[in-house]
Amino acid sequence: MAVFITGASSGLGAALARHYAAAGHTLGLVARRTDRLEALLRELPGEHTIYGLDVRDRSALHDAARTFMQSVGPVDIVIACAGISAGTLTEERDDFGVFSDIFQTNVLATVSTFEPFIAAMILRGQGTLVGIASVAGIRGLPGAGAYSASKSAVITYCESLRLELKPRGVAVVTISPGYIRTEMTANNSYSMPFLMEPQAFAQCAAACIARRVSYQVIPWQMGIVAKVMRLLPNWLYDRLAITAPRKPRRH
Repeated sequence: MAVFITGASSGLGAALARHYAAAGHTLGLVARRTDRLEALLRELPGEHTIYGLDVRDRSALHDAARTFMQSVGPVDIVIACAGISAGTLTEERDDFGVFSDIFQTNVLATVSTFEPFIAAMILRGQGTLVGIASVAGIRGLPGAGAYSASKSAVITYCESLRLELKPRGVAVVTISPGYIRTEMTANNSYSMPFLMEPQAFAQCAAACIARRVSYQVIPWQMGIVAKVMRLLPNWLYDRLAITAPRKPRRH
């Protein structure tokens, strides 16, 4: 089985790469930090290919996807895992560039990651596209307008795509992680309930992908929190969330 993963140089992407490589699959791994991809490649069993590029570069990403398909044949699973996070405030005009970076990386690059594979998957009548969202996309969080909105967009985009492709045999799976111990969460100065190790996340995510689960929050405890968050009326959610801790802004 062939698996294509973006954001593979660290965090969730690297954990998923280790999981699928250990299971004997052939991987195409994408990330900006080529040195980290090379280090990861050295530790993985099997033969795999790395592509050092910025996922915001749609042309380069498409070229990598085509090259991988030409090399390995049909690709079974595509995981759009590249993502960035930073605190943002709309009142700060300098944060507009951060908004743009987050949306380009988290949302538009997800579209660009899937695009090259869809025609071949439809032709075969099989394949799985996986979008990595976040519990932060369930409801808006103060100081995280860009990140929350981007992950909400991923959830809704993947749902639309699922409805488009399901009749043609292609599955779309959305995974919304809670707190996972990665570089992205390392600088959080607040408590992180149900904090999960990345390899445990990868194992759970891969099981959901194999079952073609349409949507899953990981870990399951955060799934309960997410359901409660959806049901809270605005007045109560506002009272609970307005003083929530905030991610630091990029300076």
